Amino acid sequence: MALRKIVTIGVYGFTEAAFFQALQEARVDVFCDVRQRRGVRGAAYAFANSQRLQALLAALGIHYRHCKELAPPTAVRQRQQAADKAGKTAKRRRDALSPDFSAAYQAAVLADFEPQALLQELPPEAQTLALFCVERDPAACHRSLAAEKLRQAIGVPVEHILPAPEGG
Repeated sequence: MALRKIVTIGVYGFTEAAFFQALQEARVDVFCDVRQRRGVRGAAYAFANSQRLQALLAALGIHYRHCKELAPPTAVRQRQQAADKAGKTAKRRRDALSPDFSAAYQAAVLADFEPQALLQELPPEAQTLALFCVERDPAACHRSLAAEKLRQAIGVPVEHILPAPEGG
């Protein structure tokens, strides 16, 4: 296995140019989309809609894979939505996952997830795997939980790519 690093990245807070520059700077060669629904509302993030995203990644020589097995099922996502509503937190402003969501995601997704099976599906020359969802903050997104499971299983470091601070 050639995999040397896992990175995580969300779309919120990035411009199209900065998003793809960040992927290139991290030397991402395999991009795993861990969303259940692969669309994003708003013109600013249209580049993250599945077909356009795949075309842009292909132009950069980055292999795309929809890792639906790592997407939280609707019932699990609803637990986070309920926690956000109870805490009056907008999805784009969330900075952490609820304990209820984390436990449900662990039970529904990660308990049966086999990291080695995912790795076997990657191109043999893959060195940097990106896990992608929409949230800006990795602690507010299931991609951080999936990345940790992979880190524990295969022992490669995880880096979280964040957009530049607003106004900076």
